[in-house]
Amino acid sequence: MRLCLCLVSWVLLYCGSITQAEIFTSIGQMTDLLYTEKELVHSLREYIKAEESKLSEIKSWARRLDDLTRVSTSDPEGYLAHPVNAYKLMKRLNTEWSHLESLVLHNPSDGFISNMTMHRQYFPDEEDEKGAAKALMRLQDTYQLDSEDFSKGRLPGMHSSAMLTVDDCFDMGKTAYNEADYYHAVLWVQQALKQLDAGEEAVVSKAAVLDYLSYSVYQMGDLPRAIELTRRLVAIEPSHQRAGGNLRYFEKLLLKAQYEQQEEERTKHPDSEEPIQLGTYVRPKDHLPERETYEALCRGEGGGMTEKRRSRLFCRYQDGNRNPRLLLKPMKEEDEWDSPRIVRYLEALSDYEIEKIKEMAKPRLARATVRDPKTGVLTTANYRVSKSAWLEEEDGPVIARVNQRIQDITGLTVDTAELLQVANYGVGGQYEPHFDFSRKDEPDAFKRLGTGNRVATFLNYMSDVEAGGATVFPDFGAVIQPKKGTAVFWYNLFKSGEGDYRTRHAACPVLVGSKWVSNKWIHERGQEFLRPCGLTEVD
Repeated sequence: MRLCLCLVSWVLLYCGSITQAEIFTSIGQMTDLLYTEKELVHSLREYIKAEESKLSEIKSWARRLDDLTRVSTSDPEGYLAHPVNAYKLMKRLNTEWSHLESLVLHNPSDGFISNMTMHRQYFPDEEDEKGAAKALMRLQDTYQLDSEDFSKGRLPGMHSSAMLTVDDCFDMGKTAYNEADYYHAVLWVQQALKQLDAGEEAVVSKAAVLDYLSYSVYQMGDLPRAIELTRRLVAIEPSHQRAGGNLRYFEKLLLKAQYEQQEEERTKHPDSEEPIQLGTYVRPKDHLPERETYEALCRGEGGGMTEKRRSRLFCRYQDGNRNPRLLLKPMKEEDEWDSPRIVRYLEALSDYEIEKIKEMAKPRLARATVRDPKTGVLTTANYRVSKSAWLEEEDGPVIARVNQRIQDITGLTVDTAELLQVANYGVGGQYEPHFDFSRKDEPDAFKRLGTGNRVATFLNYMSDVEAGGATVFPDFGAVIQPKKGTAVFWYNLFKSGEGDYRTRHAACPVLVGSKWVSNKWIHERGQEFLRPCGLTEVD
């Protein structure tokens, strides 16, 4: 509309600059005006074509999203249980809807823009999209998933129509690249190139893909492959401003290398003709010493359960030392591990209780925190990726009932325990190996609470998880799978008050599904006569 008005204004301005007499007396000038009008009609038709093209693009968007939202809203949790769907939701709302907004803004549409503005405050931002991308990379690492399997929606035990396009894969690689994470940048930009070579259409150009990939490969120390990729880039875009310089630099580096170094490079990296895949390059080490053990346990590998140990595990009815509330309906208790002792309670929460707890927690969910060991203040951390809420007895009778049940089962008072914490682990949600108790070098971790250290952990599983999400103990190889309605319990401290360092544990990344848990951290104060000291430091 704006363009049309501009055209009309221009015509009026042009015609108004010529007097009536001049128009009348000059056929030549009138002929010129005919050609001017023809040009204006052509411009008008170009404008209409642009509007129709824009409208057609918007209609195409609407049809695609109509189909998508019909599927996604029929089972929201089931849809978001697939990590690719969760990532693409973040990407759509942060990036693609913004493109649509810009498209519509070419022709003012107050209704759409005001609606967009009203909802934008609830949209994920760039950090959310980046976080979702990192979550996919975390799943890729933990469960050793190939980028191609991920891009085709092939996850262990399931196939899905949730697929990553060339542009999705490239954006994943760019996220890693911008964080100087060249290991993941190579894996994902290589996948983008592979799909481009297979003929898939994309917004990103092959030159841009090769540019990012060649430099990432160079950063991984693979000069021969970096040269090969840069030559491909120069071949399709000879005027590329960086490619020529990079190629000369890479070739110079390769020539300067000694024969022995060249031999070492050949043994370190496979022939550059072979495709880059998981295992081509070694993933850089990070801050976590037991990373490999932890991730292997998450994949179900290297567990410490043996037939001999299994023979020492039993199940029983537990009445809480003849607790009146458990006499008529004792808890079903199963041994999960013998030393340190970890037990699971069946039917610890009913479906009704689970739904009520989730209902109360959902409006309060915020990025989960950990307690800073130096200050005792709660803060967020990259090694804990979930959302949590804290519920107290005043929030509803269900919370009071759950607290009482935990006290009855464990025989420990919950008067000095922390509030019931409810956590939801979504795409790639995890909590890397950690201790629940404070160590000697963290004397102020729970000082503000004034209730001593965390003596025990009671963990309720409030959902089943389709894949991933296990609780693992890297020190001795225990793997505990989440099972809705059950709870696990263990002591973090020996009876002497010394920490049991074997209880370092982790929540594995959720691969498929949504994991809901609630936990009660029970503290030392008030347990003096309920759990008296033993005869040795490690009783």
